Amino acid sequence: MHRTASPSPTGPDTPDPRLGGRVAVVTGAARGIGEALTRRLSEAGMHIALVGREAGTLHAAASALSTPSLCVEADVTDQDALDAAARTVADRLGPASVVVANAGVAAGGPFRMTDADLWRRVVDVNLVGSANTARAFLPQLARTHGYFLQIASTAAFGSAPMMSAYCASKAGAESFALSLRYEVEPDGVTVGVAYLHWTGTDMISGLDDHPVLRALRARQPWFARRVHTPEQVADRLAAGIAHRAPAVYAPPWLRWCQPLRPLFPALVGRVARAEIRRTPTADFAADTGIMGEGGRADWQAYQRTGRDRPPARD
Repeated sequence: MHRTASPSPTGPDTPDPRLGGRVAVVTGAARGIGEALTRRLSEAGMHIALVGREAGTLHAAASALSTPSLCVEADVTDQDALDAAARTVADRLGPASVVVANAGVAAGGPFRMTDADLWRRVVDVNLVGSANTARAFLPQLARTHGYFLQIASTAAFGSAPMMSAYCASKAGAESFALSLRYEVEPDGVTVGVAYLHWTGTDMISGLDDHPVLRALRARQPWFARRVHTPEQVADRLAAGIAHRAPAVYAPPWLRWCQPLRPLFPALVGRVARAEIRRTPTADFAADTGIMGEGGRADWQAYQRTGRDRPPARD
């Protein structure tokens, strides 16, 4: 685990009295939504602990922050590493008031053609990693009466073929957070769930290469096809954090999809069935594997070190 602290030469641009001076922990902070959120929370006056797998990218992200920050290189599937990270955060920045379980990876392609270890890795990072993050930082959140935000996805609404590990893990992460909410409420800890739609991170840069996913997106209404920037999503997340919201929707119209969730599996299945029947199996096989630079970095690091490590505690 590699740690550095960067002092703040200037104050935040737009401090928020509800957040200023408090400590936020963001996993998956090296790039994408996590990186954008650290900037937004720093602007609100929070001290930031950036947790992720890529030390160099983490430090580059931290260099853009205007408040004290701490970089911790850790694998969220490694409970011991996260426990050590929690101790470091408490010692160097103070106890966390906000923890965002944002770390996530995705793999695309048919289940039967996806490497079993890769499929399991997606679930471990997105679901078990969230549980590990909560386990490591809940004692601090209980002390500060803090806020735990689980990053979920519309993948939990209607599972898409060719994304079985991602959809299963995001549905599980949502269920985990909802279960945890009432357990920790007596300790003064609030648990929120963030539902995100198409966001312009490197994870979806090759999305239209997958025939089924391309068809699913094409069949959505025009406003639902729009890809939002990580900065736009981070603004919504930061507002939810400031209000300790039980649910955060990015974009906001997703709120109105909640009552319609029972319909989504059938709608998704109808589009997917037609596309699967008309697409040669070889086309699906060609697009099987990890998605995005962050996912590739995690998968390569896991292949180097993770296979020899004992199973993580959840």
